[in-house]
Amino acid sequence: MAHCNESYLNLQGSYLFAAVREKADKYKQVHPQAQIISLGIGDVTQPLAQAVITAMHKAVDEMGNMDTFRGYGPEQGYLFLRQAIAEHDFQARGVQIDPSEIFVSDGAKCDVGNIQEIFSASDIVAVTDPVYPVYVDSNVMAGRSGRFVHDSYEGIEYLPCYEECGFKAGLPSHDPQLIYLCSPNNPTGAALSKSDLTMWVRYAKQTGSVILFDAAYEAYITEDDVPHSIYEIDGAKEVAIEFRSYSKTAGFTGVRCGFCVVPHALMLETKKSGKVEANQLWDRRQCTKFNGVSYIVQRGAEAVYSEEGQGQIQDILSIYKKNARIILEGVEEAGLHASGGINSPYIWVTVPKGMTSWDFFDFLLHEAEIICTPGSGFGPCGEGYVRLTSFNTPELTEKAVDRMQKALARRREMKA
Repeated sequence: MAHCNESYLNLQGSYLFAAVREKADKYKQVHPQAQIISLGIGDVTQPLAQAVITAMHKAVDEMGNMDTFRGYGPEQGYLFLRQAIAEHDFQARGVQIDPSEIFVSDGAKCDVGNIQEIFSASDIVAVTDPVYPVYVDSNVMAGRSGRFVHDSYEGIEYLPCYEECGFKAGLPSHDPQLIYLCSPNNPTGAALSKSDLTMWVRYAKQTGSVILFDAAYEAYITEDDVPHSIYEIDGAKEVAIEFRSYSKTAGFTGVRCGFCVVPHALMLETKKSGKVEANQLWDRRQCTKFNGVSYIVQRGAEAVYSEEGQGQIQDILSIYKKNARIILEGVEEAGLHASGGINSPYIWVTVPKGMTSWDFFDFLLHEAEIICTPGSGFGPCGEGYVRLTSFNTPELTEKAVDRMQKALARRREMKA
């Protein structure tokens, strides 16, 4: 009989968003007429930009013609897209990234979960707390976590992010080899300034750590002092891998496309005291385990960078940014403290006194028919908070805020 990978047995409960979905489904079964509004899972609602649709239609026609048909594409991504990424996402900001350092994928979630494969199983991992669950769970699956004791894994260093510090983590105390950073942050919405990121890059250079930098929400940055890429910091190419996504930027949640940047300058040590390029290892991993993103999807992603595409996408992003402001202001008017929503599509809300994160989830579901995401699912420091997202329609976002305010007002009246 085959044996299981027992590291999977260390995973705690079900995946957070699956648990949220299960609770919502049970409520719908009991209340089939319920008109639930989701401000929970970060899925977009606006349709793809017309420039993207046009490009994908053209690509479909090419696939139906003998002269322009394409089979397997390069595992790293087509050069036309990698060149567009290098030019528009990096070179336009004064950052020199070569197309050979860019790897197109089916989304940032897959990349941040798979990247740990190129590192030693003995490497110590540090994550900010609260944290996007994939960072932790993928390392648990790989056997790096140790036992789960007192709401955390023994082998992972948690870097607490407290409200008093703007939900920004301090430097690690145990010099981990791998550090996951997300800015703008999911779930707290906090964004790291240039000075913040400079501190992290200097720390990584001093200790030999590698920063795994998730920039999936960089398109929501509005403040000038918040870098869109970690490579805007001198020396970052020697210590960081960056992840990007078209999901929340261009509405590709159902299309699936993203990319990561693995600079040639980033070197990893071998047991024989030698060094190898992380780029070389990741390239081999992708060539072995991944057949690449479809040509049709990559042509759609390329259209994101066209003048027409950029204009249309900014119009869509402005809807989500406005929703974030509506939620942030509405929550504060309701008497709750909140952060995020400025450089981020996420609003991190302190729950009413006397409630846990899941208590407030149940309250919003049953009293306002709104879905949020309990903060406790993002780690020990997430308890006492919930995450709201700005990805619904403007009409439903305003309705959700109105429902929330009325439900909280009723609760205050009952307690008076």
